[in-house]
Amino acid sequence: MKRLVFVFSKYRPFLCSFLRSMASSSETTFPHFATDAIHVGQEPEQWSSYAVVPVISLSTTFKQDGPANLHAGFEYSRSGNPTRNVFEKCIAACEGGKHGLATSSGLAATVLLTHLLKSGDHIVSVNDVYGGTNRYYTSIASKFNIQTSFVDCTNLDTFRASIKENTKMVWLETPTNPTLKVIDIKAISAIAHERKDILVVVDNTFLSPYFQRPLELGADVVMHSVTKYINGHSDVVMGVIVTNDDELCVRMRYLQNALGPVPSPFDCFLANRGLKTLHLRMKEHERNATAMATFLEGNPNVQEVFYPGLASHPQHEVAKRQCKGFGGMVAFRIKGDLSNAKKFLSSLKIFTLAESLGGFESLVEIPSIMTHASVSEQERKMLGITDTLIRLSVGLEERDDLIGDLDQALKASSV
Repeated sequence: MKRLVFVFSKYRPFLCSFLRSMASSSETTFPHFATDAIHVGQEPEQWSSYAVVPVISLSTTFKQDGPANLHAGFEYSRSGNPTRNVFEKCIAACEGGKHGLATSSGLAATVLLTHLLKSGDHIVSVNDVYGGTNRYYTSIASKFNIQTSFVDCTNLDTFRASIKENTKMVWLETPTNPTLKVIDIKAISAIAHERKDILVVVDNTFLSPYFQRPLELGADVVMHSVTKYINGHSDVVMGVIVTNDDELCVRMRYLQNALGPVPSPFDCFLANRGLKTLHLRMKEHERNATAMATFLEGNPNVQEVFYPGLASHPQHEVAKRQCKGFGGMVAFRIKGDLSNAKKFLSSLKIFTLAESLGGFESLVEIPSIMTHASVSEQERKMLGITDTLIRLSVGLEERDDLIGDLDQALKASSV
């Protein structure tokens, strides 16, 4: 408690933001995900019009009842915004957390979290990580003497050995991007928390809070690229951070305001709307992805398939233990070389060649020359990100049409 009082004193200008965040923990939550996603933070009574759909509050500033006497806790839209507040409350409840902080992108969330560290601190990151995260830590954070070790976190002994005296953060993705390895969040968190000063952060973008809730497995912080499944419509770039730690929330609220990586009210409105159908979309993404993975595993033109829902996946049992579902991402290795992979992509009629993932439409890419091109060739080789590795974001189209599309493209590109 004394520590919390000290933090309040240090960050007093942002106490109002913290108190707004605290309010989300006292709001009514419900026994089931869908009800939380639709109702938490959405109360019509918070608007003078009693609007059932949350209002888009575009004002950059808010009238004060007196000097530093804030009406409803809002002063300037970077520090806090009513529309953003609605989304932050709702996503926090969906993740089983108390505090949500929206950011202007998933990478902005990564930058904000890294600013919790100081020069000389060390991060242990899963090695098969999003290319943008790898680039940020190796090319930018390193300039400020933030050290990062990229480690195979599926091996608990390797992970334990990678922790140094100056380790302050563990950064996990699970499933990983793009080879879909599954990390045991509970086991990693238990090892990391043998030290009280190490934060465990989980990027939960691939599974969404509907299928996986890292805070319940021991993580300190969960983050998302909201751009992907949470928004779900490929029309918003945004991120979010969720935690149960009050003191940590105060520090992050300070950074959210001081760094300024906040989303627009309209983006918050769209993401909040997308969240309302997340549970329905994730069920269908998984059904379609399971069908694609099963089809690909039996196709003679496919060398290897990566999907946590397959019994052949090396961490299938871990995935069953810590997840409610296996998500909509599938990766596979096509037989042949880069020319065969490119021919496959050019032959597709429904899957769209594009980066990103998690929208209602099906997308396809070659990570080695697209999303992970910034990762060194040597690292890609070590991680198995070859030129024949293809990543699918399986959308919501009719599954028979999607299978037919994969089938004809594989035949057109066969060795």
